[in-house]
Amino acid sequence: MRVLVTGASGFVGNEVVRELLAAGHQVVALVRPGSEKKLRDRQLVEVMPGDCLHPEALARAAAGCDAVVHLVGIIREFPGRGITFEAVHVQATKNVVDAAKSAGAQRYLHMSALGARPEPADPYHVTNYLADEYVMASGLTYTIFRPSVIYGPGDQSINLFAHQIRRLFFFPVIGDGRYQLQPAPVWTVALAFARALELPGAENRIYEVGGPEPLAFNDIVQTIAQVLGRRVKLMHQPVWCMRVAANLCGRFRWFPLSPGQLRMLLEGSTCDPTDFYHDFGLTPVSFAAGLSSYLS
Repeated sequence: MRVLVTGASGFVGNEVVRELLAAGHQVVALVRPGSEKKLRDRQLVEVMPGDCLHPEALARAAAGCDAVVHLVGIIREFPGRGITFEAVHVQATKNVVDAAKSAGAQRYLHMSALGARPEPADPYHVTNYLADEYVMASGLTYTIFRPSVIYGPGDQSINLFAHQIRRLFFFPVIGDGRYQLQPAPVWTVALAFARALELPGAENRIYEVGGPEPLAFNDIVQTIAQVLGRRVKLMHQPVWCMRVAANLCGRFRWFPLSPGQLRMLLEGSTCDPTDFYHDFGLTPVSFAAGLSSYLS
């Protein structure tokens, strides 16, 4: 297949491109100007400059494609720079879906988020839900993936934790640290995307994606430390204190958490990924084993 991939130069996008190439597909990578060097396999793909918010560039990139893989998303807004959930999740998805339909694409794969749901919910979840609804009403043959945390070389969360654990003997944890996440390795997620293109059983399905078991945040930090051969002391911080700080400083890029990210962290992100592993013939990888494959 000739496959258009949006977000191809990103953390997940690079892995998806690699799996698509390995499966024998021809990849067209939509890449924002200036981000070409982030695309690892750029010599093996057709690079199309453009942005999901610009329909004309999307139409050119999608022309002649049999399938579209849409991976663009954000976890934090910066309204002052025009980076909002409404624009990146909802409007961008509408543009990509419309371009896929106009190009006559037969398959559409979409990256959503675990917890996507209508209001009342955090805007991150609501806008992912609205994007999913547009996909499902489009008439395209779709597959939607809703992942928990995705980790691997180059991620922007677990690797930051590892960096801090390497440098310091303590690790700040918000609240009691019992809220749960379900990290999944990026290579597993990418393989599922590649297999979904030619798997009839995945058509018009939504898959919740996570690691084999939920992990409390405390256990996630301790597992990273064990893989690194380090000992770390967890220093629990009052939730109210971080909430005040996030409300005051969350609009600045240098501050690690927005109010919305704090709410979602404390809510947790877990699922039953049985169908995901079964339908795509994937082997669950424990968090410790996944980390050990590249951190140690």
